[in-house]
Amino acid sequence: MPLLARPEASTPPREQGDFAGRASEQTPSPTPEHQEPHAAALDERTKDRVIGAVLEHGPISAAQLGALLKLTPAAVRRHLDALSKDGVIEVKRGSSARTGAGRPARRYVLSKRGQSGLGDDYLGIARTALAQLAEVAGPEAIDRFAASRFADMERRYQPVINAAGSDVTARAKALAGLLSEDRFAASTATINSSSALSAVQLCQGHCPVQDIAAAYPQFCEAEAQVFARLLDVDVRRLSTLASGGHVCTTHIPTGRLAVRNRNGSAAATPVLQVSNHQQERPE
Repeated sequence: MPLLARPEASTPPREQGDFAGRASEQTPSPTPEHQEPHAAALDERTKDRVIGAVLEHGPISAAQLGALLKLTPAAVRRHLDALSKDGVIEVKRGSSARTGAGRPARRYVLSKRGQSGLGDDYLGIARTALAQLAEVAGPEAIDRFAASRFADMERRYQPVINAAGSDVTARAKALAGLLSEDRFAASTATINSSSALSAVQLCQGHCPVQDIAAAYPQFCEAEAQVFARLLDVDVRRLSTLASGGHVCTTHIPTGRLAVRNRNGSAAATPVLQVSNHQQERPE
C-alpha cells in the first residue's frame, strides 16, 4: 500500500514572524527626528502670530495674548520669554483700574528693534536724502514733500471712506482697515460711548517711516491733517511712535457735529500734537 503524500506544510510561524519583521523595517514608525522640522515650522508660525498680536494689540498682557491666540499659559510664556530675550518685544509696566493697587501689570509692546525688523528698507538712505533736500531747498521743502506723500494716501482712501457713509465711527473703522492694508497695524476703540464726549481712538501699532518721522515730525503732522480731512472732523494726536510712544493714537470726537465753514466743508482746525509716551490703547 503506497504511502500517502504528506500535505504541504503551512508557513511556519517563524517565517511569518520574519516577514512581519522585514515589513516593519521597511516602514518604520515616525520618530521624533522625523517630526522635528514640522514642529519647528509650527513653532515659528506661532512666534510670528505672537509678534503680530503684540504689534496690533499692544500693550497687551500674557493672559490677553493667550485668550486671543488660543494658546496655553505655558506656550505664551515660552514665546514671550524668547522674544524678550531676542529684544523683539519689551515689557511695559503700568497700573490699571482693573488691577487695582499692588504690583504693576506687565504689558508687552514691540520694541524699536522689533519695529525695525518689519521690512522698513532704505530708511537710512531716505533720511540722508531728506537732509540734503532741506539743506538745498530749505525746511519748507520737507513740509511740501510730506504733504505730497500723504496726498497720495488721501486720494486712495477717499472713495472707500466716503462709501462708509456719514457716520464718523464707521468712517474711522474704514480708515483703520485701509491703514492696516498699508502696514500700519491699525485698530479703533470707542470711549465714553454714551455721552457727548464720546470718541473713537485710532491706534497704529506700526509706522513704516517711524525713523524718518522721528527726525522730521512734519510727516506725523501731515498724516494727521489727512485724517481730519478724510473723517471731516478735527482730530488730536495723543501719542506717536516717532516721539517715543508705544502706539500712534489719534483722538476722533464723535459726540458732536464737525465744525463746518460756510462752504459746508470741515473747517481747518489745527491738529494738536501731544507727546505722551505712556499712552495706551483703550481697554
